[in-house]
Amino acid sequence: MNMTFKCKLPIPMEVKKQYPASEKAIKIKAERDEELKRIFEGKDKRLVLVIGPCSADNEDSVMEYISRLVPLQEKVRDKIFIVPRIYTNKPRTTGDGYKGMLHQPDPSGKSNLFEGIVAIRKLHMRALNETGLSCADEMLYPENYRYLNDLLSYVAIGARSVENQQHRLTSSGLDIPVGMKNPTGGDLSVMMNSITAAQHRHEFIYRGWEVQSHGNPYAHAILRGYVNKRGVSLPNYHYEDLMRVCELYAETKLQNPAIIVDTNHSNSGKKYLEQPRIAKEVLHCCRHSSDIDGIVKGLMVESYLEDGCQKIGEGIYGKSITDPCIGWEKTERLVLELADIY
Repeated sequence: MNMTFKCKLPIPMEVKKQYPASEKAIKIKAERDEELKRIFEGKDKRLVLVIGPCSADNEDSVMEYISRLVPLQEKVRDKIFIVPRIYTNKPRTTGDGYKGMLHQPDPSGKSNLFEGIVAIRKLHMRALNETGLSCADEMLYPENYRYLNDLLSYVAIGARSVENQQHRLTSSGLDIPVGMKNPTGGDLSVMMNSITAAQHRHEFIYRGWEVQSHGNPYAHAILRGYVNKRGVSLPNYHYEDLMRVCELYAETKLQNPAIIVDTNHSNSGKKYLEQPRIAKEVLHCCRHSSDIDGIVKGLMVESYLEDGCQKIGEGIYGKSITDPCIGWEKTERLVLELADIY
């Protein structure tokens, strides 16, 4: 085999025993899980807002960001349910570059996966204990999910992973909402097939066990735009795009039809300052169609303390080292405006 086995990593149970979730954290997560499920079931009409840095690169700045969300959530609690993004794994198109806190707790340091596992668990626990907000992460590696499964309230399956069988089957065994992004090429049938697979029961191998999943009725669509064969980014958040997904859902027997619109990535053409405009356009579509209004459950926004992005090593506190984000001032204004018009 063309690889070096460096060290045996502890299994999730061992890490959880060493870094256990507090009773307070367990209670917060359980309560927020139920609130979030009620939104996807259509029993709670609030808008889900999955918001935060493109990647969680620094514990202190991420915690400061989430702490700022707390009073903002209180102001908009009747209209918006905020789920902070703590994305600790970063997919890379070519495999090169910063792969997230799981790989490098210190972005300027070397890869250390054991320290990374501990770092991401501690960060998610801090968020729960100190802010009362359970968070979202991307399930880039399905076998790693159990290191965080007692802490997360929302999981996203990325555009490069959505066609992968292990991601689909693992999602079918989760008991929280899982968003399936459309693939980078934009084929919506891939996304819908992934949702179907995640909502069904399966038997498969997971972490060395033969397991049976029970199906996840909260698996749903995330529209993030796509790239055509010429490499041009194209959006799929417009009225016609949303209606098309409504039609695709109507052709199925899927439970809890739902769309989350990702306002960045190919939907914005990586023009991160377009995110507020895109978010408002989606809500405008909701006002003009009861079908769209019934199926759009929320938005994803990439946001951090400072506008834009920087290279690793530049050292600007609270500024993304991966995709550019809107800064705090624009974030606060956007959340208040969304609550006002929703």
